[in-house]
Amino acid sequence: MIEGISHVTFIVKDLELATRFFKQIFDAEEVYASGDDTFSLSREKFFLIGGQWIAIMEGESLPTRTYNHTAFKIPEADFETYQARIEQLGVDVRPPRPRVEGESRSLYFYDFDNHLFELHTGTLPERLARYKRK
Repeated sequence: MIEGISHVTFIVKDLELATRFFKQIFDAEEVYASGDDTFSLSREKFFLIGGQWIAIMEGESLPTRTYNHTAFKIPEADFETYQARIEQLGVDVRPPRPRVEGESRSLYFYDFDNHLFELHTGTLPERLARYKRK
């Protein structure tokens, strides 16, 4: 039986730049850095973001950008705070997708390795309830 998501790994060209990205935007807590030791495919770091294990590994950036993304939940009251953090880091912020009235807000942005992230203020039950109203 699946118990949940264990971890998510992102391949990044520059571990230190990616570390700054995850710490500044997501308040990521760094819990492991391999240094020159490699127990996996390459040097890596582990973080906790909202209790979720996020890994970064040294490697080549994604060659292209897509809409595949990872979304993290944020409180509506913190939306502008996160928006300022993202803008200060100088990453590529994308316009949100079209929304129906009453849907939650999102911030979409790419990291330095072409991974798309979303900070979202809503929940699945809220989204389903809104879609039922048509």
